[in-house]
Amino acid sequence: MRLSPDEIILWQQGPLKLNATIAFTWALMVALAVGSQLITRRLTSEHHRSRWQNLLEIIVTGIARQIEEIGLSNPRSYLGFLGTLFLFVASASLCTVLPGFEPPTGSLSTTAALALCVFVAVPLFGIQDQGLRGYLKSYITPTVIMLPFNIISELSRTLALAVRLFGNMMSGAMILAILVTITPFIFPIVMTALGLLTGMVQAYIFSILAAVYIAAATNTRQPRPDNGTPL
Repeated sequence: MRLSPDEIILWQQGPLKLNATIAFTWALMVALAVGSQLITRRLTSEHHRSRWQNLLEIIVTGIARQIEEIGLSNPRSYLGFLGTLFLFVASASLCTVLPGFEPPTGSLSTTAALALCVFVAVPLFGIQDQGLRGYLKSYITPTVIMLPFNIISELSRTLALAVRLFGNMMSGAMILAILVTITPFIFPIVMTALGLLTGMVQAYIFSILAAVYIAAATNTRQPRPDNGTPL
């Protein structure tokens, strides 16, 4: 039983290897890029729009609304990064219905790379919003004693992002493989449907956590309920 698509070697020449993780990652990126180009090449503001444009507008509006609800005041500034994270993880999960497709998010190397993107993006957005001095000052607020704890927090949450996504995707693939062996007719269909749902939930959680980290770095105030008490 494979624990990761890294174990599937498609081509090897000496120390150079091309495994399923790399191949399916690039295939997914190309599919998303080409798909977005095809959908957006004929955008219109008229009432009669294509179904693809309506679907795209629903997705973009929904992601922007979620970003705003996190507390980021200008969601358009973060839509490109957070939306890309969500669409990549969600598409990797949805494509598991294709025969032979191995989700790249089932590899720790892929989830670690996504987590590192968040790790780099958080301070960049923080510096953009507060300036370098203001962002670095947040590490020693309210006292300089908090410096090592804040650094450890940055590193640990990056590790948690990578391991959480990898663990959920890998466990789902393993359970499905076991059920295919035991009962090859009924349970795999049910588990595939549940796997798709789990993958979408993981994509949502991953992007939401990234938005929360960015909101904390940009020192954005979280929205308050009508009674004025903090959330």
